[in-house]
Amino acid sequence: MSGYNSSDEDDDVVLLVCVMDSVIRKIRRQSRIPKHVSAFSGHEKMCELITGHEGLLLEHIRMNRDCFHRLVTLFTVQNRLQETHTLTVQEQLMMFLTMVAHGDSNRRTSYEWKHSGETVSRYMDTISSHLVQLASRFIVPPDFNDVSTVIAENRRFYPYFQGCVGAIDGTHIPCVVDADVAAAYRNRKGFTSQNVMAVVDFEMKFTYLVAGWEGSCHDARVLNVATSNPAFMFPHAPEGKYYLVDAGYKNKPGFLAPFRGQNYHLHDRRREDGDRRKEMFNYRHASLRNVIERTFGVWKSRFRILRGIPRYPLEKQRNIVIACAVLHNFIKLFSSEEAVFNPEDDAVDDGNAQDDVGEASTQQQQQQQREESNDMGHIRDHIANAMWNDRLD
Repeated sequence: MSGYNSSDEDDDVVLLVCVMDSVIRKIRRQSRIPKHVSAFSGHEKMCELITGHEGLLLEHIRMNRDCFHRLVTLFTVQNRLQETHTLTVQEQLMMFLTMVAHGDSNRRTSYEWKHSGETVSRYMDTISSHLVQLASRFIVPPDFNDVSTVIAENRRFYPYFQGCVGAIDGTHIPCVVDADVAAAYRNRKGFTSQNVMAVVDFEMKFTYLVAGWEGSCHDARVLNVATSNPAFMFPHAPEGKYYLVDAGYKNKPGFLAPFRGQNYHLHDRRREDGDRRKEMFNYRHASLRNVIERTFGVWKSRFRILRGIPRYPLEKQRNIVIACAVLHNFIKLFSSEEAVFNPEDDAVDDGNAQDDVGEASTQQQQQQQREESNDMGHIRDHIANAMWNDRLD
């Protein structure tokens, strides 16, 4: 009787399978299709953009050729980036700029620029960190002795708001967080975000910005902490100067809010119930303060990554927000071709504002009014009376 049994048959089958698997793997290695097969390398793509039509460059990286070369010089002279055997400084920066401008994922950027995902992620982290370090150079407090031409050359605003040095508001940038902290970052609209508070001047430049707050945190709390904690280095307005804020903030020294419980926007002005003097003040206040809403609009349109930052660590997501603010100011300083991202200058409300005028309960309004400073209340009353008496419109 033969000694060959079912166990031997099983061993033969296993051996055959192993041999076939080895052969298949060898065939696949020999016929493997390269992942990056485009005719253009990342360097060639960069050269095509730099030497090509200015409009194409502006569309890809949100700045013109001269502005880009200034940015490259800044990073090169300060030795913030170094050329490697595979990447020039120009390509490093352009790869980063296309990511933040279009909100491209790490995988898509890797494919477009023919570099590994690790390389793309590393330069996203490195360049955003360097831009955060440059924030103190490009996000600077306003000149408190200057009166903006936007105010000085408009009889609706001058001389009433001649003490105004900017506008303050918060905006929410979607973020991705772990489940254990999701509740803290979930805002009132139901999505997780970081609350970003900014101060802008009337040339639509950021003069102060703090990012990284939980989405559930109220705008007023962010401002209170930033103004009371010296570590945040908030640029306090001197006596006689102030920032414009909406009704979600207190009317206190350095911060001028609208009258509560009164019509605030253009479409409300025709309503008959209300104090016309206060309504006129509120409308002009809204028209002037709207600069921050328009700035947020341009900023988010220019850098679409702000509409949904990929799943990076929270610190990296915060750095990207600040980096985009620095780039926004850099472009305002050195690039003239930006009209494509500008909203209508005469818009009063773009629908994105989250003003709290008239939304608070009567009890809340009374409590807030008791807490408001008499000094700023007197200033607001004086401006409102002067506007009403002059009857300019």
